[in-house]
Amino acid sequence: MAKLLDKQRFKCALGAMQTVQAIERALPVLHSGPGCAQKLSESTGSSGYFSPNIFPCTSINEKDVVFGGVKKLNSTIENALKVIDADLYVVLTGCIPEIVGDDSGEVVSRFADYDKPVIYAPTAGFKGNNYKGHEQVVDAIVEQYLKKSDKKQKGLVNIWADVPYQDLFWLGNLRELEKLVKELGLTPNTIFGYKRGIEQINKIPEAEFNLLVSPWVGLSNMKKMERKLGIPYLHYPTLPIGATETSKFLRAVGEFAGVDNDKIEAVIKEHEDYYYYLIERYADLFLENRVINKQFTVVADAQYSLGITKFLVNDLGLVPATQFITDDTPKPYRANISEEFKKLNYGIEAEVAFETDGFKIHENIKNHDYHGYPLVLGGYYEKEVTEKLKGNFLNISWPVQDRVVLDDSYVGYEGGIRLIEDIYTVAVSRFN
Repeated sequence: MAKLLDKQRFKCALGAMQTVQAIERALPVLHSGPGCAQKLSESTGSSGYFSPNIFPCTSINEKDVVFGGVKKLNSTIENALKVIDADLYVVLTGCIPEIVGDDSGEVVSRFADYDKPVIYAPTAGFKGNNYKGHEQVVDAIVEQYLKKSDKKQKGLVNIWADVPYQDLFWLGNLRELEKLVKELGLTPNTIFGYKRGIEQINKIPEAEFNLLVSPWVGLSNMKKMERKLGIPYLHYPTLPIGATETSKFLRAVGEFAGVDNDKIEAVIKEHEDYYYYLIERYADLFLENRVINKQFTVVADAQYSLGITKFLVNDLGLVPATQFITDDTPKPYRANISEEFKKLNYGIEAEVAFETDGFKIHENIKNHDYHGYPLVLGGYYEKEVTEKLKGNFLNISWPVQDRVVLDDSYVGYEGGIRLIEDIYTVAVSRFN
């Protein structure tokens, strides 16, 4: 019997068009039915140089299901190269062409001699969600475009985090990770966001190592680059939010890169001194405010559920209720992620549930005794259930309906302060 999935938090793999869009002057070319781009694009923050409304698309129909759509794909790529000025063209396939067996890879290979690179990623919805689609796009860049380089730039580090646009704070988070790495004397290289495009992609093989800041998304990409391009990688599974985790992050990266320990500690001390100065100024608010009770729940993908849980426990001393991971994490990664929820200060361990069904998540929240007002950080879906419980709600994960984020960030020392501001702004507003 078919099951209903209520309030899912991800899209189909074709949503990887937003991964392409996040690379400056990279153009998604869709081999799919009409309307996919509009359905999968975000309502805010997804316009720009290439808007989803102008993505080239084969718009395949019933005739193409019967006779195949490869001719239409060939002409779509040809015309895109003629009329749209891009630096990288990425063909993404929807469900229909992969069901009927179109050899999209063979069509793309016909354009190998063009001045601009054209690559292909299989992103049919039945093959996974947009988290896996994101990995498919990175794999396509590695397999079809990049080549191993004997030239290495000393201190160059490729930084990878979670999925652009799916992550509300993707742009600000990447820039903050760059700043932190730069303070260690290293040179960060990322391929997503402002002035990050084909030039940065070309530098990938010259890096001394890859830095992956993510519980699981991108790990298979790191292993592939290690095999094909000879680039070792450091996997840091927790998004560093606040002083405790960011200091651990800097020590881990610095040690892996061979940075002098005195330099690492000097960077940490400068940040921690200011961070705790701000915390001390508002200690009375944090200690005396009884609106936010000791218990909280995070409903988000693995990146935010883990990162925010560690921050709220280790930096603010709150106690976790059940934490929900909603990105349909592949089963091979779940045990290691669950272990990370046990690595909290004060001997605290958090219960984690890998759950994609919003109904079950909400039933758990409603039935849990938070011993007061609950604090819920999640997608907009959680707003109503939190209000019914007279709790405090902050929209930090997809879907986002009640805030606009341009380049804000929750990463690092500064990001931890921003998150504290956002949480306690919600708390004190109850009295106004």
